Amino acid sequence: MAGVTLRNVKKVYENGVEAVQDFSLEIADKEFVVLVGPSGCGKSTTLRMIAGLESITAGELYIGDRLVNAVPPKDRDISMVFQNYALFPHLTVYENMAFPLKMRHFPKRVIDEKVTEAAAMLDISELLKRKPKALSGGQRQRVAIGRAIVRDPSVFLMDEPLSNLDAKLRNQMRMELVALRERVQTTFVYVTHDQIEAMTLGDRIVVMRDGVIQQVGSPDDVYAHPANAFVAGFIGTPQMNLLPAELRCTGGIYSVSLSGVSLPLGAEAGRALAERAAPPQPVTLGIRPESVELLSAGARGLPAALSFAERLGGSVNLHAAFGAGELVLSVPAERAPRAGSALTLGLPPEAIRLFDPQSGASLF
Repeated sequence: MAGVTLRNVKKVYENGVEAVQDFSLEIADKEFVVLVGPSGCGKSTTLRMIAGLESITAGELYIGDRLVNAVPPKDRDISMVFQNYALFPHLTVYENMAFPLKMRHFPKRVIDEKVTEAAAMLDISELLKRKPKALSGGQRQRVAIGRAIVRDPSVFLMDEPLSNLDAKLRNQMRMELVALRERVQTTFVYVTHDQIEAMTLGDRIVVMRDGVIQQVGSPDDVYAHPANAFVAGFIGTPQMNLLPAELRCTGGIYSVSLSGVSLPLGAEAGRALAERAAPPQPVTLGIRPESVELLSAGARGLPAALSFAERLGGSVNLHAAFGAGELVLSVPAERAPRAGSALTLGLPPEAIRLFDPQSGASLF
């Protein structure tokens, strides 16, 4: 087993495009790290550099204590699962899984043991004599994962492995991957554009944008304390509400004005803002949909009107229009008002986040 270290890694293509910029990250042995971000952010390019499928323009890449910048992929002791399953259509499941071991001249007895063990782990033992065309998408994905497992790699790389599956099967495979990483004690580096996968699977997630790391942390930390407005808007379903507001301070008490309504901030926010802000000043107010409260008529809060209700079965996402724009709140289905209803919204001080409207950086 081995960790992975990237130090100031950079990838620039011949046409001058900088796909990855100054990427530095320490991945511990047996850690599950997820690289997440929108298409074109550089996450797959980073994974391919770890695998040796892309050359490194600058910086250093270590697997364990070994510098591997110039080491061929076959000598890096890694296994990779792609978005495309890349199974040999003329070979059986057994033969597909055994292929990397045969190429390394393992004894037949060892190959049989490893393939049988991996197949049992992935619940595909009864499929070993079938060919890929006779398998479902989920079964093919299990075979691709099994082919990687049999090598007992130091590092397991996965590039959008679930993106070709339907929603139900994706959910099932996510649970299976969680169970798999408990059984396969190795280092995982996983790439996805799906923030739900990132939040579900990762010990830590690395949020990327335009080839640059935006934030690294546990799923809970990144969700609760986004480093900037991009991370706040990208992580979370529905995404965090981001609204233009004004920061004010009267008598040492900080508040934000949103569409003419003054919203007090907590003491912790006030201490942080005392070092970083100079009110009055424009800010971007962020609040999660599940944190917005639906108050009773006559209560003191932000007046709004329900413009659209997105029904999701047991819960409803309400799109509420007010003077400065629109925000989304999530409520239980039984509490959902009718379209066009007048609403009074509460924004708890402890749930409010503030960002610089120019740089997007978190103010607290």
